[in-house]
Amino acid sequence: MTRGVAAAAAGTLAMDLVWYGRYRRGGGTDPFVDWELSTTTKDWEHAGAPAQMGRRIVKRVFKVELPDEAAGWTNDVVHWATGGQWGAVYGLVAGSAGANPLCGAVLGIVACSAAYVVLPLAKLYKPIWQYDLVTLAKDYSAHLVFGTVTGGAFWALTRKGLSPS
Repeated sequence: MTRGVAAAAAGTLAMDLVWYGRYRRGGGTDPFVDWELSTTTKDWEHAGAPAQMGRRIVKRVFKVELPDEAAGWTNDVVHWATGGQWGAVYGLVAGSAGANPLCGAVLGIVACSAAYVVLPLAKLYKPIWQYDLVTLAKDYSAHLVFGTVTGGAFWALTRKGLSPS
C-alpha cells in the first residue's frame, strides 16, 4: 500500500501537469506552484469539487464549518488524498496480483468513472451523460495519465529491490 501511495504521488503530479498545461494554453497565467496549491481560491463559492467534498466531510464528521480561507488548502488536501487513496488500492491489487505497469491505465479509467458516480450523488457534478464529449475526453485523458504513471511508478518501485522477499 505504501508503494502504491508513493506511486500515486507521481501519478497525481503527472495528471496535474497535464491540467496545468491545458490551463496555460487556455490563457491562465498563474505560476505552477500557485495553481497547484490553489492560492487564488479564496472562498467556497469558487472552490472546486475536491474542496466542496472536504468541506462536507469536515462539517459532518467534526461538526465544524470551515472558514472561506480554508477553501484552497482543503481542495489540495482532498485532491492529493484522493490520489493517494487510489494508489493504496492499486498497491493492494497490483501488489498481490503481480500486475504489469500498463494496468495503471485501468486505474485511471476506474478513478475517473468513480468520480462521475460519487460526485453527482453528492450534487457536486452533473450526471455523466450531461457532459459533452470534449469535457469527458479531457477528464478521462488526464486520469489516464494519472493511472499510467501510477502503474509505471509502482512497477519501478517494486522491481528495483524495494519489494519484500
